[in-house]
Amino acid sequence: MKSAPREIITPHPKMSLSIPEGMAPVEFFNSPCNLKNLAEENGLFRTPENLLMYRKIIGHSTEFDTSIILDTSRRILDPLGRPVRRDHMSRDQKKVWNRMTQILCDYMLEKYPDPAKHLVLCGEASLDSTWPLNKPGVPSIRMIHNHFMVFPMKDLVKAEHANPNNPNLTDSGHHSLFLRHLSDVYHEFLEVLDLQILSPLASDDCSLELTGYPQGLPNWEVLGGAEKLQDQYFWYEYEQVLLGFLDFYRTFFLLVATGDPKVPDDVSFPSQITDVLLGNSQFLRVARDLREHVIQDPKFANEIRWRPAYKQILYRDDKGRLIVTISQNSVGNAITELLGIVVKRSESPEEYAKVEPGLVGRLLEARERLIEANLGEPISAPSWPHGEFVPQG
Repeated sequence: MKSAPREIITPHPKMSLSIPEGMAPVEFFNSPCNLKNLAEENGLFRTPENLLMYRKIIGHSTEFDTSIILDTSRRILDPLGRPVRRDHMSRDQKKVWNRMTQILCDYMLEKYPDPAKHLVLCGEASLDSTWPLNKPGVPSIRMIHNHFMVFPMKDLVKAEHANPNNPNLTDSGHHSLFLRHLSDVYHEFLEVLDLQILSPLASDDCSLELTGYPQGLPNWEVLGGAEKLQDQYFWYEYEQVLLGFLDFYRTFFLLVATGDPKVPDDVSFPSQITDVLLGNSQFLRVARDLREHVIQDPKFANEIRWRPAYKQILYRDDKGRLIVTISQNSVGNAITELLGIVVKRSESPEEYAKVEPGLVGRLLEARERLIEANLGEPISAPSWPHGEFVPQG
């Protein structure tokens, strides 16, 4: 079987809200009005910290697909003032966030134990506040959120091959920056992390055989498997990976922006920045070339995300190992595309109705575990008013 990215078609129902005339979809999706409707129509569970679990109505997978979002839409009306990264969260919020993530990952891995039959992944996404709100393809909800998904492998196997030049697979060209030009120094920089549970792996050792992704990124195996997700030290190390990435990203784009090779303020690994990054001729040359490109090309300049935006995922590879990787988050690309899966959404209420009872049933099963952990309160949405699926319309 040829290793290639896949494009799958995922049906979704008609939205319950209409987008006002003259308003771009992404502007509307990020509005407090839509976020209020999201919780009321598709909310599953909410914690006192305002962590909201909800059904992805325009989702990635009809097998299992849910998200947790730090819903600050009622407290912070300015979309650019909302938390978009884990390091923006309070200690209590992160503690509950980690616990909910562990519980939902445990559910997926227990429900789908065979890596040959199901691809299981959890992906945390940060949105860069310098993104234009009305840019096509830009993720709509501008708050930190975590995705939990399962794809049947049989569906991926029979899916059409995706165009390898799809902008969402290449981060609109930005992924090649890390893959082709900075991969070596990126790996070297992250080697400074003192990790005990996360063990580095070569990129090609844990890529999915079906898609060949992820590509060129640093990867770590979770030694001890799923049980380690209950260890608070795992989440400490998971955070170290993010902090290392943020240092790399901020140093590079500060250099592109100013041309001045210096250590940014408030970084986690200043000595490593000085020794590995600012002492690397390739790192300096790529930043200089990119800086010149930005100066000369206004369209390309508009694609640059000056503030750190990332996708950090935890997935199960073909060998059944849990793998952590992290990449920059550029224009329009979804968490699945880091694993070579392009999702094409199709409004098809009839097709969605066929799979909705099973999907909702599994989401409610997973929610029961959060209820048992006493982390918050269940939400009675129209499709599950008493914790059981009720068809609408």
